[in-house]
Amino acid sequence: MTLTQNAGIEASPYKGAGRLAGQPKVASRLRFPLKELGPVATLAVLVLVFSLASAQFLSASNLKVVLESSAIPVVLVVGLSFILIQGSIDLSIEGVMAASSMLVSLLIANSVTGFDLGWWAILAGACLGSAFGLVNGLVYTFLRLPSLIVTLATWFVGLGIATLLFPGRQPQILDERLTRLALDKSLGVSALVFLALAVAVFGWFLQTYTQFGRMSYAIGRDEKATRQSGQHVRFHKILAFVLMGLMSGVGGVMISAQLAVGNPAAGEGFLFPAVSAAVIGGTLLSGGTGGVLHSIIGVFILELLRNGMIQLGVDPYLRHVAEGLTIIAALVIGNWSLRGRLRIVK
Repeated sequence: MTLTQNAGIEASPYKGAGRLAGQPKVASRLRFPLKELGPVATLAVLVLVFSLASAQFLSASNLKVVLESSAIPVVLVVGLSFILIQGSIDLSIEGVMAASSMLVSLLIANSVTGFDLGWWAILAGACLGSAFGLVNGLVYTFLRLPSLIVTLATWFVGLGIATLLFPGRQPQILDERLTRLALDKSLGVSALVFLALAVAVFGWFLQTYTQFGRMSYAIGRDEKATRQSGQHVRFHKILAFVLMGLMSGVGGVMISAQLAVGNPAAGEGFLFPAVSAAVIGGTLLSGGTGGVLHSIIGVFILELLRNGMIQLGVDPYLRHVAEGLTIIAALVIGNWSLRGRLRIVK
């Protein structure tokens, strides 16, 4: 067995382009759905239970609400999936979203500053997120610091920048090109839902058809062997953090469109639901498992759970209990067959 095969990639005619070892071959694809059973079954049970308990749960209007509330989390978990697949973590989401949101609201036509950069302001917000991701990746890979510590620090840096940018009163976004992304409806949903769909397709394509996707799995499964095989591990790690920063920046733009104001707390409450959703869907923190579609399933599990409990009038404190139990149940069912990969559980 070659070092490349040890790294989780089967030998290929050209460097780094082989198929991931462990992905189902034609003869074994019948066993593949078993790994997907847990999250999908959890999603199906939630739909069944809430549809029986509430006549409005499966109504078109309520499903549109679920899609709208899922748009930003879907964008975030697309970027986060590659970080988790590589065996790292990014905690800077909320800070990056806050900084990007404030930058956009101050550069686009608003009630406080004289700037009116239009679409360039939106691009600036996404670029700021990418810059945060680049810093995370460079510090993490070159200084060899834990990704948890690095991104925790940039979380607070992002919040600090957002607070410094705050002009003392909330800038109202006056450019309707941005606010219409959340207000104008097509097929009953806003443009933000279609943007999330496009990002999801883009993430799935990266994961499935690019060397970056294959290398992310290889790094998560056996980084040492991947490095010894001559692959550019550091580059692909940095690229994953840049992608995560970009998704956080896009998330900041999306929340700005929804709020129609600049707010340094715009990203509050998005980090841990995103991480939980990814893990619930089967993208393990240990790396090398799951993917974009898995994480998106996790997003819908959480969103349907919250939506259903709100419709049933469940006490907010009990909602947290139910969410926690659902997370544990989904993890146990979905990852039971993968527990052998974890040599040590801490």
